[in-house]
Amino acid sequence: QVQLVESGGGLAQPGGSLRLSCAASGITFSYYAMAWYRQAPGKECELVATITPTGGSTTPADSVKGRFTISRDNTKSTVNLEMNSLKPEDTAVYYCNTGVSKVSVCPGPPYLYWGQGTQVTVSS
Repeated sequence: QVQLVESGGGLAQPGGSLRLSCAASGITFSYYAMAWYRQAPGKECELVATITPTGGSTTPADSVKGRFTISRDNTKSTVNLEMNSLKPEDTAVYYCNTGVSKVSVCPGPPYLYWGQGTQVTVSS
């Protein structure tokens, strides 16, 4: 069974930084593109960043370009999200998953498995 465990969230001040991690198990991690999503109250689930199976290519959303960096370690089956220059609008629950599909509400279809997510709050 697929398991995804996100960690690293918390409270940060505007302009601050956080590093999120996601540990995956139950899959051949190196076969999958990975993505970070976020769900803020009253908003649609946003695909924040994606990374190819080898890590050779990443695609951040326009809203986080230049501030967030996605990376992965296939030897540890982990995917990370380095978040800098945080803004209040980055406040959300962040999830990782195995793909790059559009999702309306996180957690939800098309993915069957989701982790518990990690809360990121950006506030002074």
